[in-house]
Amino acid sequence: SRVSWLNFPPVSLKSGHFLTMKVSLILSTLLPLAVAHEARVTPLQKVIELLANMESKGKTAKHNEEVEFAKFSQWCSSTQAASTKSIEEAASQIEMLTADIAKAEASAEELATEISELEASSNAHEAELKEATAVREKEHTDFVASENDLSESIDVIERAIAVLKSREADVPQKVPEATSLLEVRSDSALPREAKAVIDSFLSMSNGQAPLANAYEFQSGSVVGMLEKLRLKFQDQRLALQKAEMNAKNNFEVLSQGLTDNIKDESARAKDKTATKGARLEAAAVAKGDLTSTEKGKEEDEKTLEDTKSLCHSKSEIFEKNQVLRSEEIKAIQQASEILKSDDVTGNAGKYLPALPQVAGSALVQLRGQGNSQEIRDRLVNLLNSRAQASGSKYLALIATRAAADPFAKVKSMIKDLIVKLQEQANSEADHKGYCDAELAKNKATRENKESEVAELTAKIEKGEATSAKLAEELAALSDALSELAKSQAEATALRAEEKAENKQTVEDAQAAQVAVQKATKILKEFYASAAESFLQQHSKQEPYTGMQSEHGGIIGFLEVVLSDFARLEADTSSAEDQAASAYEKFMDETNQDIAVKNTESKHKESSKQDTDSQVISLKKDLELTQEELTAANEYYEKLKPDCVDLGLSYEDRVKMREEEVQSLKEALAILEQEDIA
Repeated sequence: SRVSWLNFPPVSLKSGHFLTMKVSLILSTLLPLAVAHEARVTPLQKVIELLANMESKGKTAKHNEEVEFAKFSQWCSSTQAASTKSIEEAASQIEMLTADIAKAEASAEELATEISELEASSNAHEAELKEATAVREKEHTDFVASENDLSESIDVIERAIAVLKSREADVPQKVPEATSLLEVRSDSALPREAKAVIDSFLSMSNGQAPLANAYEFQSGSVVGMLEKLRLKFQDQRLALQKAEMNAKNNFEVLSQGLTDNIKDESARAKDKTATKGARLEAAAVAKGDLTSTEKGKEEDEKTLEDTKSLCHSKSEIFEKNQVLRSEEIKAIQQASEILKSDDVTGNAGKYLPALPQVAGSALVQLRGQGNSQEIRDRLVNLLNSRAQASGSKYLALIATRAAADPFAKVKSMIKDLIVKLQEQANSEADHKGYCDAELAKNKATRENKESEVAELTAKIEKGEATSAKLAEELAALSDALSELAKSQAEATALRAEEKAENKQTVEDAQAAQVAVQKATKILKEFYASAAESFLQQHSKQEPYTGMQSEHGGIIGFLEVVLSDFARLEADTSSAEDQAASAYEKFMDETNQDIAVKNTESKHKESSKQDTDSQVISLKKDLELTQEELTAANEYYEKLKPDCVDLGLSYEDRVKMREEEVQSLKEALAILEQEDIA
């Protein structure tokens, strides 16, 4: 049976003694095999052939290991790069999520404080409104009672005046007059002096019938006194109504302001409560994301650590194997050189017996056939047929030489060709290993760089789209801020114009009230003095006392006009207060909206600057990566002529070379048979 030399462990050639031991082992193994075969071949040639096979297989195994390790090394690099990148992104994400959580929780706490303040302020305003409403109800109740008392007094006085003025005879009708005067005297608001005059008048009417003039004098004084009382009570009622109107307007302004404050504070508290809930929800979501991100980061760190450990271990094993394989190939080459030397080859040809070849080959068919010319013809035919079948120029060359030259030269040439083909095989195996390794590395590099270029391009496009969107949003915010500023300016101008108009209206109403009061005072003083003069005269001739019948109506009209101007002042003041409150509320809301939009604009501007910076950085990275990809493509184009199979594949070339070597060996065996013959 054959011995598989691949089962021997690779060794390092440390000394010639070890090499001698190895050669001796090969020879001692092959010599017993000579008895089992029918054809003869030199034992040394068999040893050299086996060593050549060992060298070829060793180089092939070394090359395959290099290719596999190149793929594994590329996997290590890509896996470590991906894990490192993932860890960095996770760390950045963790930092951002931590900041978002802290910001959301701080915002929620701040909102909780603001909500408490708004609720406390709203409760205080509600209590103030309730208290003001109670006070207003009491004031209105007191006003109604006082107004009714004054109205009743005025009505009684007017009826008494009407009775006194309605008499036509010199002696009055005592019963109606006495009844009316008694009603007037019973009024609790009647002054003491007026009660004394009425008592004096009533005492006169209860005795003897007075003279007509005396009665007329007494009744006239009573009428004048009643007129004064009526005017006085009317003035009191007017002042009371004006005070009531002012109190009502003041309460309405206060109530409206408190109600607006309560509504505004309730709405703001509701909005802030919703915002607080959203902040807490965002914090909870961010915490969940933080937990998953931290877990993913830990897994990536473990993966990175395991990958580094595995790659380091494999790298050490690969380096040791490569050193060992190189030393093994070197030892085989040195052994082959020694065996091919004249000291070994020459002596082996002289003294060592030939080993039998395996039966059934083409060489056996030539054994013992004819003379040397017949052998030469068969040799030439064999080489020509093999050359035509494989297209080998070497076999054709040997066939030509075999037909013309002596066998000794042909054998030498065949041996040289076998050695040359084996050397070519070894050289091409080395070149194949180099090409496979370089092509594998180059392919991995090109694929990685293409992937990076695609990823960077996608990020740049996304960043540019984000920047463009932020620019649009910033432009919209700028337009909104301009509109808000414009609306504030318009509102301020309108408020100033309205305020000036209301101020002028109030001043005009106040001036009109002063004028009406002055006119009323003049008329009242005149008719009062006229009544006094009439009471002091004792002449029988009735004196002129003025247009007593008309002046009461004029006074009433003046009182209505005065009330209208007072109402105009109160209504205008109330409208001014409401307009000022609405303006302040509008300005506050607008200022708050402007502040929010300014903050949002600053945030978006900062985000846009960060995005633009990232896009610039990504473009630089893309440029560098594109340069690296271009360099990798250029290097691939350089490798293609030598390393990319455009015609026959490496496996086909190896097969053809092996067939050539086998054919040459068969030819050499024929020549060896001729020598034996």
